[in-house]
Parts: sequence; structure tokens; C-alpha cells
Amino acid sequence: MKFLFDLLPILLFFIAFKLYDIYVATAVAILTSCLQVGYLWYRHRRVENMHLITLSLIVILGGATILLHDETFIKWKVTAVNWAFALIFLGSELIFKKNLIQKMMSDQLTLTSEKVWSRLNYSWVTFFLTMGLLNLYVAYQFDTDTWVNFKLFGMMGLTLIFVIAQAIYLSQYIVPEEDTPKPNPPEIT
Repeated sequence: MKFLFDLLPILLFFIAFKLYDIYVATAVAILTSCLQVGYLWYRHRRVENMHLITLSLIVILGGATILLHDETFIKWKVTAVNWAFALIFLGSELIFKKNLIQKMMSDQLTLTSEKVWSRLNYSWVTFFLTMGLLNLYVAYQFDTDTWVNFKLFGMMGLTLIFVIAQAIYLSQYIVPEEDTPKPNPPEIT
């Protein structure tokens, strides 16, 4: 359900674009993102950084698209989000010596070494950089309709393929649950 909730602005952007145009779709994406973040804040009293980064970029670049009547800005938003995440993942590893992937996933799985976590983090950095470049390629080499289709279907498909490939790679490094040390229950005396 969270996956669909996170996709809501993209889905509504796609629908609005197909029914109207890029400017209406951009306004819909801005409004949906604002409502989404507002709902998350109301419901949980906190908002994930991913939602805040995406909201900031959609408001700034989407606002520029509408204000200047230039679709280039909204097309850059996808690249800006991907490159922002690449920088965050890279900076967390190199500057702060914290692996964000490990922090996000260590509750769900245990890997055989820190080196594997590091490779995983760098693979996401590479993926985000590549997706940003690929978005620019499609945005500048194809018409807006093709770009909108790529934004929803192409990027989602490539992300799914990347996650599956990553799962296959990780399968050889996952420590089985029965081998994972568990805390001892307190002794009753």
C-alpha cells in the first residue's frame, strides 16, 4: 500500500497529462505532493526525507514550469531527484561513514560483511546517477508524450529490474535467519 501511496503523484501526473497537458499535469503533481506530505505529517507527525526532497523539487521546478510556461523544468525534476539521492547515498558513505542502505535494510536482512553493504550502497548511487542521465536523454531526444510514458513505465520497469538483479546478487551474501545471533531471554530466578 505504501508503494501505491508513494506513486500517487506520478500516477495522477500521468493521467492529467493524458487528459489535458503538461502544465495541468504539473499543477496536479504539485497539489498531490503537498497533500501527500500534509497527510503524512498529520497522520505520523513526521515525514520521510524522500518525500520532503521530492516535494521541494516538484514545487520549485514544477512552479517554474507553470510560471515560465516551459516544460523543461518539470523534465529536469526527475534527474534532480535521482541525483539528489545519489549525492545523499554517496555523501553518507564517504563523509559521514554511514551506509544508508544498511541503515534502511539491516532490520530485514543480515549480510555477511560490511563490504557487501558498501557495494550495495554504491550500486544505488550508480543506479540513481544512471537514471538521472537516462531521464535527460529521453527528455531531450523524444517528445513530451514519450517522456511522460518513460517517466512512469520505463523508470518503474528499470527500477524493478535493478531491484530483482540486486536481490539475486545479494542472495549469496544473506546470512540465514537461524544463523543470526538472537538476544538471550532474561533468566527467571
